Amino acid sequence: MMDGKTLDELRGLVEFLKANEIAEFDMEQADLKVRIKFAGGIVAAGSVAQGIDAAQLSRLMASAAPAPGAAGAAHVGAAPVAAADEGLHEVKSPIVGTFYESPSPGAPPFVKIGDQVEAGQVLCIVEAMKLMNEIEADVAGEVVKRIAASGQPVEYGQPLFAIRPR
Repeated sequence: MMDGKTLDELRGLVEFLKANEIAEFDMEQADLKVRIKFAGGIVAAGSVAQGIDAAQLSRLMASAAPAPGAAGAAHVGAAPVAAADEGLHEVKSPIVGTFYESPSPGAPPFVKIGDQVEAGQVLCIVEAMKLMNEIEADVAGEVVKRIAASGQPVEYGQPLFAIRPR
């Protein structure tokens, strides 16, 4: 169980990553596993922590700090939103779960970038509590961007796809 101080330190790590425009951060140590990924300024995947204590999190934060003179190496920024993205419709997750772009491992994805879709067409699956929920397009148009990563957790209201409506 994480205490308030540990949660504050974890929030500090997230703020550090945002401030330095680090798009993705993974770390695994004995009983600690953290994965933070930002997509378009939104946390796309949360962190998983088991048995974390404040000392481990402090070491984690210290190891995440860039070395002097290594600012360029630590900069892995997300691309700014282009003006061309205006007018795109985002299909958002209606539930918390795990995003899958295909009906089964090794199968082709439901849709690819550039595909024309109709309203009601299945775009992906979000698994929640062992139930596979088909997520459908709510507008007809061209799939411009897949925002979520297959096999990664998604939150309620998190954008999954961007579609240019017809």
